[in-house]
Amino acid sequence: MHAQHDSVMARKDTRIQVILECTEHKNSGKPGTSRYITTKNRKNTPDRIELKKYNPILRKYTLHKEIK
Repeated sequence: MHAQHDSVMARKDTRIQVILECTEHKNSGKPGTSRYITTKNRKNTPDRIELKKYNPILRKYTLHKEIK
């Protein structure tokens, strides 16, 4: 089971999964977090991405930064 998983991880894909987390949510004091999972092309955007995404808890569009 692990051998198959390792071979998938060893493949160098240009598109990788990234997690975007809200930057304003921590300062709001409200419980929970707003996170989105998306993919990006590692070759075109080697640095961390920042996107304006909807935060349902704060009910507005906020800046979400890539984590990890």
